Amino acid sequence: MFSRLILCAVISVAALCVSPPRVDAADGAALFAAGGCANCHTDTKAKGPLLGGGAAIKTPFGTFHPPNISADPEFGIGKWSDADFIRAMREGTGPDGSHLYPAFPYVAYTNLTDADLLAIKRHILSLPPVAVKSRDHDLSFPFNIRFGLLFWKWLFLEPGPMRPDPARSAEWNRGRYLADGLAHCAECHTPRNFLGGLDRGRWMAGNARGEGPEGEAVPNITAHMTDGIGNWSVEEIAESLESGFLPDGDSFGSLMADVVEKGTARLSDADRHAIAAYIKSLPPLAGRGRH
Repeated sequence: MFSRLILCAVISVAALCVSPPRVDAADGAALFAAGGCANCHTDTKAKGPLLGGGAAIKTPFGTFHPPNISADPEFGIGKWSDADFIRAMREGTGPDGSHLYPAFPYVAYTNLTDADLLAIKRHILSLPPVAVKSRDHDLSFPFNIRFGLLFWKWLFLEPGPMRPDPARSAEWNRGRYLADGLAHCAECHTPRNFLGGLDRGRWMAGNARGEGPEGEAVPNITAHMTDGIGNWSVEEIAESLESGFLPDGDSFGSLMADVVEKGTARLSDADRHAIAAYIKSLPPLAGRGRH
């Protein structure tokens, strides 16, 4: 995440306790990339316009259609105020007060600082507007009733921004901020309960085939030596987040290939190393998604 000038030990500890470290991105482009905004909100397979709306996401609750989040003032977010954007990302609430479905990972984005959220917004507004109306979600009852999301949030949303852990190093806190917040790794790598909330007792322990995004298996990335990636070094994890290659010479496929190519590969070496240090520290959990 973000480098900090350390003037002295006392000032360093005090700063760590009041605000999370920052991502290496002056203009929001790296934040936008690592946050996966284009991956979800652009239908690349159909050669759709950037941020004009993503491909359908099929889930046990119905089919979600990622909306147009381009700078278009009518069909995108061009008219959203800074407060509107922060509220959507942190509270999962639209400008009209409607509750947003957590297929949009505000459970993770809520961890980001206001400054980083607004840097993402500025970058989005710098991109070409797309005058295309978003498709409606196709959800079954009772999931099509948005009011029920109020209770879902009460159960599963912990509003941010993220508070650093003073017992941990600056690098570890930086990695957690990036992995659990911006890059929202848990959205794919953590199993969900029957209500669609993340199972925090199985954090990053993977999903079996049929349970992950697009029905794919998602691997366990905890420090478990056989079921997870406990035999990977911090340096190997960081390298894989840049190159897309695994320590055994194989490469990431499918969705993870996009996450690396369009996201983590655009972060700094320090950011990738921080993510790797945090991932390496995850408690080992048995079980894994199988291909």
